[in-house]
Amino acid sequence: MIGEGDQLPKFSLEADDGTTVTRDSLAGKNVVLFFYPKDNTTGCTQEACDFRDAFPRFGKIDAVVIGVSPDSLESHRKFKKKFQLPYLLLADEKHELADNFGIWKEKSMYGRKYMGFERTTVIVDRKGRVARIFPKVKIPGHIQEVEKTVRGLHNT
Repeated sequence: MIGEGDQLPKFSLEADDGTTVTRDSLAGKNVVLFFYPKDNTTGCTQEACDFRDAFPRFGKIDAVVIGVSPDSLESHRKFKKKFQLPYLLLADEKHELADNFGIWKEKSMYGRKYMGFERTTVIVDRKGRVARIFPKVKIPGHIQEVEKTVRGLHNT
């Protein structure tokens, strides 16, 4: 399992805009990967819109924001259009990248067990090293924590 200080694992995932995002394509950039369970659900929509609203600030500190969920590209496209999300959404339908971070987990809702993403944010520095992992994200105040962490990277 990948932890803080490790290199971002090699991966190749399709983005909602038709491009393919890989570890190599992110080299030299500070990257915020936010893993969320499902498009168009209350918490995920709030988190996605919080990142949308903060997006200009991340650009000013030279950070790329990317959302990742197990939803399909078609679902991502609709979600992105509906909420005017300015960043890429990656389809990790086989949860390959999520597995590397140990966030594909058994969950339970109303007594029903199922597998899904545990809401997690991963910050990767310009050298491709995992600088910080925020597990089990609680949405209120999270964007500010992420922004502060990325600013710390920017100053080093």
